[in-house]
Amino acid sequence: MTELGPVAWPPAPIRTERLVLRASEARDRPAFVELLTSPEVNTYLGGARPREDVEGELPAVPEQWPGSFVVELDGGMIGQVLLRRHDRHRPAAVGKVDLGYLFLPRAWGSGYAAEACKAALDWVDDALGEPVVLATQTANVASMRLAARLGFAEVERFRAWDADQWLGLRPAASQLVKNS
Repeated sequence: MTELGPVAWPPAPIRTERLVLRASEARDRPAFVELLTSPEVNTYLGGARPREDVEGELPAVPEQWPGSFVVELDGGMIGQVLLRRHDRHRPAAVGKVDLGYLFLPRAWGSGYAAEACKAALDWVDDALGEPVVLATQTANVASMRLAARLGFAEVERFRAWDADQWLGLRPAASQLVKNS
């Protein structure tokens, strides 16, 4: 993965109706440990990592790089939204911004992922004006539904990491206006 491009980072916090998307802080470290070691969160991502490994490797302020948003609810981290640019992967994704997200199980089922991802996609539209890709396992039904809700359309299906995968593309907002 490579840098997002010519954007100032971190941006001002992004506020939605219920959430704040912001840069990582030291106080988020326990939630990052929980995200990376949760079997539920990592079901479709190759499995949870051992807590000792994560705690030993994670810096004091985790995930502090362009494109990594902490998702905060009522002052505490509930998830992460990731924006990265592909420099390898599927040919249809190379050079495009990729959307990823992780949420703690206690935040599932309340629409927080949709709300946070939409805010991040709006930020991409404003800051970069580019299309975005999203890849997920076809077995991850909730992620497939979210991708559709966010406006991603299937580009291809493929097999990787011993599982069937789905790659979707969401055009830039400027392309949506031109095509309507």
